[in-house]
Amino acid sequence: MRLAGLEPLTIDDDSLFVNVGERTNVTGSRAFAKLVLGGDYAGAVEVARQQVQNGAQMIDVNMDEAMLDSKAAMVRFLHLIAGEPDIARVPVMIDSSKWAVIEAGLKCVQGKPVVNSISMKEGEAEFLRQAKLVRRYGAAAVVMAFDEKGQADTFERKVDICRRAYDLLTRGVGFPPEDIIFDPNIFAIATGIEEHNNYAVDFINAT
Repeated sequence: MRLAGLEPLTIDDDSLFVNVGERTNVTGSRAFAKLVLGGDYAGAVEVARQQVQNGAQMIDVNMDEAMLDSKAAMVRFLHLIAGEPDIARVPVMIDSSKWAVIEAGLKCVQGKPVVNSISMKEGEAEFLRQAKLVRRYGAAAVVMAFDEKGQADTFERKVDICRRAYDLLTRGVGFPPEDIIFDPNIFAIATGIEEHNNYAVDFINAT
């Protein structure tokens, strides 16, 4: 897989661990969310800079917060970091559960980003529509093991959904196989609930 900010990032069999900075995510970082909600985008940019300085090979940007105009916040933040060469040198992972936010990000990000994520949750037609747009914008994509029936919670479901998605992407859209990143879903373990006992094993086997 070859991604890019201002500089290329090649991920291959020799890459081992790829460090994705997750602190520019309002759902995962209370400090970052406070900065963005308070309109302190200069402070938010410094969070991104710190991640890159500390070794992040790409940064995940998520603005999915009920009190935010997520689309406007995504565009504003991506424009700001695009003007900072020491941040913009790494690829961006555009992260949202809302397609409109993802597409807004794709329209203003430079290089070759990663979309996080698409799935078959809303059916094949919508999945293919989004995949075609991801390809048109020149991005890679995280594909969730999620279909019309919900998240894949067993080994068999994880494999079946990922195989189905792969076939649709490569045969139906002409999506480059090397630009597909599968997320087979990790569920809570050690819950004490019997039907959850195989969650960890199923995840490991599916990956």
